[in-house]
Amino acid sequence: MDIHLKHIHKQFNGFHALNDINLDIRSGELIALLGPSGSGKTTLLRLIAGLEMPTEGRILFGSEDASHKSVQERNVGFVFQHYALFKHMSVADNIGFGLSVRKGRDRPAGAEIRKRALELLDLVQLSGLADRYPQQLSGGQRQRVALARALAIEPRMLLLDEPFGALDARVRKDLRRWLRELHDKTGHTTVFVTHDQEEAVELADRVVVMSQGRIEQVGSGDDIYDRPASPFVFTFIGQSNILPVDVRDGKIAFAGHVLGETTEQDGSWHMYMRPHDLEIVGDDGPIRGPIAVSRRAGRSRFAEISLPGDSRRRLEVELPAEVTADPGLELALRPIRWTLYPAAKA
Repeated sequence: MDIHLKHIHKQFNGFHALNDINLDIRSGELIALLGPSGSGKTTLLRLIAGLEMPTEGRILFGSEDASHKSVQERNVGFVFQHYALFKHMSVADNIGFGLSVRKGRDRPAGAEIRKRALELLDLVQLSGLADRYPQQLSGGQRQRVALARALAIEPRMLLLDEPFGALDARVRKDLRRWLRELHDKTGHTTVFVTHDQEEAVELADRVVVMSQGRIEQVGSGDDIYDRPASPFVFTFIGQSNILPVDVRDGKIAFAGHVLGETTEQDGSWHMYMRPHDLEIVGDDGPIRGPIAVSRRAGRSRFAEISLPGDSRRRLEVELPAEVTADPGLELALRPIRWTLYPAAKA
């Protein structure tokens, strides 16, 4: 099922939660809506689900205008962050609930609902737990039950709102891998909301980066990390350094030292770099400063270098873990990759 969002606006009491959103989601695609709190990602998901209606614009499911259809008419599967399972119902009854409340001829027989629930328990790798209750399950197991319940109604698409937000880091990582495998098996068009960059990049075919009710960039994980479309995307995706520089006659300079060359016009710019985009060089390195603090992260060590003229301004550099990075030790650095943005936009 293709989804097409055309010039979507959403206001709440005069507040513009979404501003002119245009997005095409391909059938069978797994899309992540990524952004900080207040960026509009959950509002957009609720609009697709039919839990909210757009102030302006159109939502198309294929060629069908679903802009003002109800949740039931849209037939979407929705998974919330906090499971929303019925505590007094068994796992099987929770999964079959959406089928059991259908009216008239649309409601399958009880045996058929039970059979469907057991099939879905196999699919989500929870066979044998049909007669347990939610309080007898772990958080990860509850979220799998919630996903099975969403699949039971044979939805046209799956919508997930921070599906792993209530789980600890280890469980989240395991469930991310499992959800990707499940998606590849079922082929549902799936849209999920997250503020976790790693989760979005690992899971999604494409990532939609949002900020202040607008889409900043749409692309693969590689696109948004290696080719960010704006200063916001650069700083939101991964770790970053920002250095004020001057461009004159094709030369990029900081504190009187040339850092590199560019074809950008003369003026004030901001140089954006990842910690791994800086290399340690000899005494003649263009950026010098003492180590303020360092921290260990797996096989790497990250050191923050205080810059001349302002000890509060620092650059973070990634080093091999075995490299000595004692506070006060002076390092000379040179950027090897960067992106320039006009200072007025940074």
